[in-house]
Amino acid sequence: MATKRESILAAIRSALTGTTGVDTRIYRSRVEPMTRGESPALVVEPITDTARIETSLPTLTWRMTVRVTVIVRGDIPDQVADPIIESLHSKLSSDLTLGGYAMDIQPVSVTFNLVEADQPAGVIMCDYLVIYRTSSTNLAS
Repeated sequence: MATKRESILAAIRSALTGTTGVDTRIYRSRVEPMTRGESPALVVEPITDTARIETSLPTLTWRMTVRVTVIVRGDIPDQVADPIIESLHSKLSSDLTLGGYAMDIQPVSVTFNLVEADQPAGVIMCDYLVIYRTSSTNLAS
């Protein structure tokens, strides 16, 4: 059985299916460099996950930062990424419970890295806060 964290990350990847311009190039925690032919693409990865005890019930409330990185190439990379970012945000905002795994998902920040490559490239990181709850003794429930 997968932890709720893993179920949430899988739900985010699934929710991003059909994002404008990326086709099937949606990866989980990819560490290999992207070739020109593999962009535009999305990479979904956890950044932090912290737990707090907020009630007297045997539960933990988690706050996980998830990063969806948009990788693009083009003369003005942030402009190329704009419709992709709009699409992914719309998809993640359409079900704030991520199929019932989360209590909420909230946008946090967008960071732009524009770099020189074989063609101008952009690595735009869209961070979201996912709030979810587990049992204090079982991370899968």
